[in-house]
Amino acid sequence: MDAQRKETLCAAGIDVDAALARLMGSDALLERFLKKFAADANYARLQAAFDQADRDGAIAASHTLKGMCGNLSMTALFDLFTRQVALLRADDWAAAAALMPDIAQGYARALQAIQACFG
Repeated sequence: MDAQRKETLCAAGIDVDAALARLMGSDALLERFLKKFAADANYARLQAAFDQADRDGAIAASHTLKGMCGNLSMTALFDLFTRQVALLRADDWAAAAALMPDIAQGYARALQAIQACFG
């Protein structure tokens, strides 16, 4: 991966070296999975679940996003989704919802970086 792409992704909270290590050094696989992340509908599902006070939907979407972020070494988002899933499972809806602005910001940064790097 060229230095500019790596820098852009790292600035958005993606640990490129860890992600590449997980993907056996394949830039092509990382690009493919980052594009799939960007196209995935679970973030919209998470927002809708919070809008509709759908606890089960929120848990499902947040948990899925947590896994995706973990696999792609999106460490800041992974940490936020990990906290959110734990709060939702503990029935602390208000605290889980309070994480949404930080999640939205991190998610937007990741999407912008993916778009900038891979179109």
